Amino acid sequence: MQIIPREIIVGPREIVTPYRPIPLKVPEGLKPNEFFNSKENLNDLVQNNGLLISPENLLLYRKALGHSREFDASIIYNTSECILDPLGRPVRRTQLPDNVKHVWNRMNQIIISYMLEQYPDPEEALILAGEASLDATWPLTSPGVPSIRMMHNHFIVFSKEELRQAKLADLNNPNLTDGGQHSLFESHIPHVYREFFDKALDLKILKPADAEAAKISLTGYPCGLPSWEIVDGEAALHDIRFWREYDMILKGFLDFYRTFFGQVSVRNSSMPDHVYFPEHVENVLLFNNDFLRTAKKVREHCSRNAEYANAIRWQPAFKQLIYRNDAGKLIVTISQNSVGNAITELLGVVVNRVADAAAYEQFEEKLMERLFEVRRRLVEADLGLPVKNQYWHEEQAAETSSAAST
Repeated sequence: MQIIPREIIVGPREIVTPYRPIPLKVPEGLKPNEFFNSKENLNDLVQNNGLLISPENLLLYRKALGHSREFDASIIYNTSECILDPLGRPVRRTQLPDNVKHVWNRMNQIIISYMLEQYPDPEEALILAGEASLDATWPLTSPGVPSIRMMHNHFIVFSKEELRQAKLADLNNPNLTDGGQHSLFESHIPHVYREFFDKALDLKILKPADAEAAKISLTGYPCGLPSWEIVDGEAALHDIRFWREYDMILKGFLDFYRTFFGQVSVRNSSMPDHVYFPEHVENVLLFNNDFLRTAKKVREHCSRNAEYANAIRWQPAFKQLIYRNDAGKLIVTISQNSVGNAITELLGVVVNRVADAAAYEQFEEKLMERLFEVRRRLVEADLGLPVKNQYWHEEQAAETSSAAST
């Protein structure tokens, strides 16, 4: 008798990921996210979870409050040593010094290539890498503000089987607001948004991707966000031109966002300072009636509704991802309003973190093996040195340093 598999319902998934409770006490009188942006907390991040640090202050670390049991790490541009003001730290790639960006791109390429090597089957694993905007777009004490206001990237692998077995997520979950379905741009001026990208960006390695092909079939996300396929896939990650085009996507988004909300804030405002594509901002946006009509509607709504006005992210807020679709193609996408605060929401994955040290220990050894191997490859490529802590033994550090020098 043939067994017919049960039909998989398409929809966002909510998974449960255990973590080891963090032995950090927030000082009395401080909000948690105020403390998390402090020098003291960043010191703890290095000592308890740091894996590798470069001379450019790029720190690879494991996620203490993790997303995944498979692979879960971040690189943060740890400027806490030299910039004490949390609101004065670089928070996106366009603010990185050139030498730091060069190292940053090489580290990203090595880690993404490792994930693709270890998880070659798109049916078995969902792979993503990307950053979320950490601009000073909300007061530090507002709900949903990023816990560390410094630029950092996420590298995550989810088991597709775990996602298939997971319960469907609540569509009203605040961490499912950025997949495209709630986007102001997508709802009102998608044609202007895409026209601006098409005319402003000179792309050779990235090509526009069909919205349906870009979706993860299990979750149905992203929901209409502009997407681009990386021509030549993983091989393109070794080409510096790709990383420049990846930055172009962000620069185009920043120009569009700043120009739109500049018009919302001030009627008939002039072009924002320091835009990347001034000719196209002037011709495609500031002379487009649909663009300006939509800004007028939002401005009038802000005037009538204080709660609505307070919820707007007046400065550019985004999440930008590289991920693998169901067909094994590498896709780039960028969110449009960043209401939520979870990088995984773009692909329809909600992570429910639960403090459970015993459950964490069951997969910790295998997780750390993968992170140690990534660190070894980064050291070998002269991209940093190991951080020595309770997860890194002296003899292992000596072996890695010796291997890197031969």
